[in-house]
Amino acid sequence: MTDVSSIAESVRQRVPWNKGKIVGAKPPLRPKHVWSIRTKLLVEGRARDLALFNVAIDSKLRGCDVVRLKVEDVAPSGYATDRASVRQKKTGRPVKFELTESTRQAIDDYLRATGKKPSDCLFTGRRGTGGGITTRQYARLLSGWLAGIGLDPHLFGTHSIRRTKATLIYRRTGNLRAVQLLLGHSKIESTVRYLGIEVDDALAIAEQVDV
Repeated sequence: MTDVSSIAESVRQRVPWNKGKIVGAKPPLRPKHVWSIRTKLLVEGRARDLALFNVAIDSKLRGCDVVRLKVEDVAPSGYATDRASVRQKKTGRPVKFELTESTRQAIDDYLRATGKKPSDCLFTGRRGTGGGITTRQYARLLSGWLAGIGLDPHLFGTHSIRRTKATLIYRRTGNLRAVQLLLGHSKIESTVRYLGIEVDDALAIAEQVDV
């Protein structure tokens, strides 16, 4: 009987993992936030972090896929390419993404400074052990970037980065199928939920079309 009582007391005293934390879908960054972070990293000469941030924004990959990137995935010949393709860890499905001019420049500058080979992990730790950074390290870096421009890191997460460009593409084009392909979702319903699309969003897009 004593054991049962002690177990019950332990359950009552256990603190919920999400107590005091903000849970739910993390919002995307706004364009002004993206440019503020880019400018700060550029001014501070943080080549790796700038390349990491830009690649994460452009690729729209999950954090686990961003940290697994190899040099050959984005720069097989030593210079960043316009487009790249990787296989997602979660689904096993390939997904393609574009690399904008500013991202390609950031990658090239970073590779020039580090002398990495095609088979190397693209983003490694400061200690240069050769292994890629972890998703936890990526999240910590993101928190630092956000705090550096005056944002509350608790309000955002690595999925905020994944959502950022996808959300902008949807808002500007209304092309849900294109966003689905770019995010690598197998079902369009997943894209709808991921972007948080509501009826009002759909109506706003419809109102822009005049027949």
